[in-house]
Amino acid sequence: MQLDPRQALMLWHAVVLAGMARGQPDLTTRQMAVLLQVFMADPPHTVRGLAATLGVSKPAITRAVDRLEDLGFVRRRKDEADKRSVFVQRTVKGSVFLREFADLASEKAAEV
Repeated sequence: MQLDPRQALMLWHAVVLAGMARGQPDLTTRQMAVLLQVFMADPPHTVRGLAATLGVSKPAITRAVDRLEDLGFVRRRKDEADKRSVFVQRTVKGSVFLREFADLASEKAAEV
């Protein structure tokens, strides 16, 4: 199913509103991009690697990871081989959030 630009915006709007109504956390676009990258791409994920992949600074990724970690969606683990590096790892809570988000998007897409 190909959406035209207006339909795509309507879908995004419907998903965001439904998420708010269900009390889902309010994530910025950057936070969602980091979360999706961690869950959709094969690990390992480092702050440095996420910054390079997403084209933003390491401090910006660090702030996004801070928020996602506060929510329990990701966790940090020190790289034992390189103490300067930190891995960003998936959590069950993050997986559940994204599954519910995907279900919500599918549901709303059927309505568009």
